[in-house]
Amino acid sequence: MFIGLACIALGFILMSGGGSDDPNVFSDEIYNFRRIRLAPTLVLIGLGIEVYAILLNPHKKK
Repeated sequence: MFIGLACIALGFILMSGGGSDDPNVFSDEIYNFRRIRLAPTLVLIGLGIEVYAILLNPHKKK
C-alpha cells in the first residue's frame, strides 16, 4: 500500500507549480508533458496499486 501512496503523492507533486506570479500573465508551462500526461498517469497507477493491495488476501493458501 505504501508504494501506491508514494505513486499518488509523486503524481500530485509533479502536477503542482507552473503558474505565473502575475495573475495578468498567462504561462504556457502548465501544458507541458509532465503535468498533462505523466502526473495523471502516475496517480492512476497509484490508485490501481491501492485497489490491488486492498483486494489482495495475504492469508490465501496456494
